[in-house]
Amino acid sequence: MVEPSSLLRRLDLREVHSGYAELLPRATLDVKGALEIVEPIIERVKNGSEQDLHEISRELDGIAPESLRVPQEVIAAALSSLSNELKVVITEAITRVRKVHSAQVRTTSTVEVVTGGTVEERWIPVDRVGLYVPGGRAVYPSSVIMNVVPAQIAGVQSIALASPPQKENGGWPHPTILATCALLGVEEIFAIGGAQAIAMFAYGVKSDDGSKIISSPVNMVTGPGNIYVAAAKRALRGIVAIDSEAGPTEIAIVADQSADAGEVAADLISQAEHDTIAAAVLITNSDELINKVRKELEERVAQTKHRERIRTALTGAQSGAVLVRDIQQGIDVANAYAAEHLELHLESARQWAKKIVNAGAVFIGRYSPVSLGDYLAGSNHVLPTGGCACHSSGLSVQTFLRGLHFIEYDKNALADIADSVVIFANAEDLPAHGEAVTARFENNDDKPHSSSKGSAQS
Repeated sequence: MVEPSSLLRRLDLREVHSGYAELLPRATLDVKGALEIVEPIIERVKNGSEQDLHEISRELDGIAPESLRVPQEVIAAALSSLSNELKVVITEAITRVRKVHSAQVRTTSTVEVVTGGTVEERWIPVDRVGLYVPGGRAVYPSSVIMNVVPAQIAGVQSIALASPPQKENGGWPHPTILATCALLGVEEIFAIGGAQAIAMFAYGVKSDDGSKIISSPVNMVTGPGNIYVAAAKRALRGIVAIDSEAGPTEIAIVADQSADAGEVAADLISQAEHDTIAAAVLITNSDELINKVRKELEERVAQTKHRERIRTALTGAQSGAVLVRDIQQGIDVANAYAAEHLELHLESARQWAKKIVNAGAVFIGRYSPVSLGDYLAGSNHVLPTGGCACHSSGLSVQTFLRGLHFIEYDKNALADIADSVVIFANAEDLPAHGEAVTARFENNDDKPHSSSKGSAQS
C-alpha cells in the first residue's frame, strides 16, 4: 500500500473505504517527554525573579538582554531602521487582517424568555493576554500581526508580547518583530522565549528584590511555538487559558488532473520550508500527477535556499502522496486528515470546497496559495494542527472574548416557574436548590401564583 520515494512517498488508498485518519501521514510529537524538560523551567520561573529568567536565557539561548522588557528606545530604533518597502507591506497586511477580523465582532443580544424574564448575552474581552512570537529558524512579523490584531479588535486592554532574545541583536528580539509591534502600538515586549516565556506569562515576574513587578500574570496565552512551548502550554493550562498546543505546520493539497504540477510542488515546498518535521501531503486521483509533482519537487528543491530542511520534511513519515479512487474520496480523506492548511487544486474547486468540514483554513483554486494566507489574504494563520481542526478553530477575535449571560427575572416571572424549579431540584436530589426559589415567597404577600406544574411544597 505504501511505496517509498526519494521525495514524497506514495500511499495507495483506492481500495480503502474507511479508517483514513489512522493511515494518513502525520508528524509525531513527544509532548509528554518535553514536559519532563519544561517542568523544572516552569518551577524556576514561578519561584524566581527577573535574574532567574536572565539565567535561563543564557543557558538556553546563549544570551540575555540588559533587561527583560525591551526599552522603548530599542523599539523606536527598530521602527526607524525598517525599510520603507517592508513597512508598506506590513502596514498593508495589518489593514487586511483588521478588515477581515472586524467582521468577527460579537454584539450583545437580549432574549425575552417570558414576560418579565430576560437573558442577555454580552461578549467581554479577556483583561490581559500574553502573545508569543517564535524566533528560531525564521523571523515572524506576520505572527505578530495575527496575534495582536484580533486581540485589539476584541477590546483587550492589556497586551504583552514575548519573543526570544537573539545573539545577533544584542539580546533583543529581531528588529522586524519590534518594528511590527511599534506599528501596531504594542509597547510591552519581553525578550524571552520558549517555555520560560509561557511560564512568565502565567505567573508574572518581579525584580530581584521583589519591589517591582516586571510583568503581571496574564489570563490567556496565544501564539505558535516549538515543542517546548507546546509542552509549557499544556502544563500551565488552567493557570492560564491557551489557544492551542501548536504542532508542526501542515499542508494538504487535494488535486485532480487539471492541477499544475509545478504549482502543487511549489506549495508543498513552501510549507516544508518551515521545519524538518513539517508535513506536506498531496491527495489526488491521478497517478500521473503524482509522478509529475515528484519530478517537479526534485528540480525545485535542488534550487531553493533551505533545500536540506525541505528534503528532510518531504521524505519524512509525515509527508506523502495519497492516491484515491476519485475526488469524493479525496475530500473524505482531507476531512479525515483535518489539515492546518488545505488547498483545492480542482475543477469546480469552489463547489468541492462546500464539502470540506475539517480544516484550519481552506485555499480555493490555483490563485489562493497558503503563502497568501500566511501574509496578506486577511485571514489568520494561527491555525489548529495535528488533526485538531476537526474540533478547533484558528485564532480570531472570538478567541479573546467570553460570553457572559445576564439573567433578570421579575417576581411574577419567577413565581410562574417556581414549582417547576422545585420539581427539577428534587429530581436531582438537590432540594436546597428549590428552597432558594421558595424562600422568595415565604411571606404571605409574596406567595407564588398557583400553578398546574406541581406544588412548591412537594
